[in-house]
Amino acid sequence: MDVNENFVGLEFNAVYIGMCAYLVFMIIPGLALLYGGLARRRSALSMLFLGLAVTAVTTFQWTFWGYSLAYSDTAGPFIGNMDKFGLRTVMSVPSGTLPEITFCLYQLMFCIVTVMILVGGTFERGRIIPTLVFAWCWATIVYCPIACWTWNANGWLYNLPSLDYAGGGPVHIASGCGALAYAIALGPRKSYGQAHLSKPHNISMVFIGTILIWFGWFGFNGGSTLNSSVRSYLAAYNTNIAASMGVVGWVIVDMIRTKGKFSAAGACEGAIAGLVGITPAAGYVQIWLAAVIGLLTGAACASLHNLNKWIRVDEGLDVFKLHGVGGMVGSFLTGLFATNGISLLDGATEAPGAIDGEGVQVARQLADIASVASYSFVVSLILAFALKFIGRFVPLMDIRIHEDGEQEGIDMHEFFEEEVGDWSILSHNAHPPTLEGNKVSAPSSPPNGKMEDTKPVNTTV
Repeated sequence: MDVNENFVGLEFNAVYIGMCAYLVFMIIPGLALLYGGLARRRSALSMLFLGLAVTAVTTFQWTFWGYSLAYSDTAGPFIGNMDKFGLRTVMSVPSGTLPEITFCLYQLMFCIVTVMILVGGTFERGRIIPTLVFAWCWATIVYCPIACWTWNANGWLYNLPSLDYAGGGPVHIASGCGALAYAIALGPRKSYGQAHLSKPHNISMVFIGTILIWFGWFGFNGGSTLNSSVRSYLAAYNTNIAASMGVVGWVIVDMIRTKGKFSAAGACEGAIAGLVGITPAAGYVQIWLAAVIGLLTGAACASLHNLNKWIRVDEGLDVFKLHGVGGMVGSFLTGLFATNGISLLDGATEAPGAIDGEGVQVARQLADIASVASYSFVVSLILAFALKFIGRFVPLMDIRIHEDGEQEGIDMHEFFEEEVGDWSILSHNAHPPTLEGNKVSAPSSPPNGKMEDTKPVNTTV
């Protein structure tokens, strides 16, 4: 039997979604570079490492039982079952116009990206192994149920119906609230509140990471129609214009706050805010309303510059601000601006919002926001404190590095290599560099955070 017979004449859909899955994968190294650039130098390597480690752990979780919990055909309204355990029935069975294995691969990328966003909550003090255990458990008991609610045909939010085109709830609100919960369980950094903690160590990494995220988001939103239709390409265009206007919104707020000055890191955060805001709306709204969503989300997130101080939580990478709050703004605006004129471009989907006279859709979106945010935050907090309790008896599971390790930086404490720089030339027993020696590129901070017995190195020959 030729398993490809079911897809004759529809191969272009599988090719398109496959390419979108490969695009979404680029978001993972993009997030790793973004987080690494925003961190201090001595904690940057841990964020890069987590990009690979999270991919490995989440891929295994998704293959083992994650996909079945989210997308089993006989799922209940809240979670799936073990019908597709180990992907045992997943191969060439049609899922719409796609082979199910293509759909499974595409949704795997969403799960990895979500967990990678989440681990930003461990910023500069969370130990690696407990973080990965938390990632596995969180994907199982938070992401998979919420994905089932939202995208499984049996899910309760799907049948409400709530409108979530590509993951405003399961991806952004859930990861943002989960990261906030983990940051609360970890507690603040010992030197929290010092001005230098909020300064990125490498803006070039931040910029490159943002570009990779933006590039990958074309697949994230452009493929969520699950076919190659006009609606898919309009969603991709909406993605680009929303990200662009997110930059504008953030920069305007920054200029007002700093009396006319710019921030390259701020512009990058604005682009991400725009991408977050358009995620639930990309396949439902007109182009100019997508621009409005990007502008408003960027401005709203930028206006929360002091959010961590207000809520008294050290969440240094602003995961909750960008993804949690940004996802809430985007989901709410989806209820206002969704229109059949766009959703029906795929020939089948009706999704009227308030702009079409379906005012009740706004209430449905608020129910979506409240349920996803509260479930993710509460379950994540319980899970994080459970791991913290276990860590009191099992040192390997202690979720936070000790004070000396935090002062040294996670890279020195958890790894046998550093992200950049060779500190041997500045050690107490090393000979001073000479003009005849190699040029030295000195990193932004000395080893172990100490300044004693070190002098500036003249690198000019």
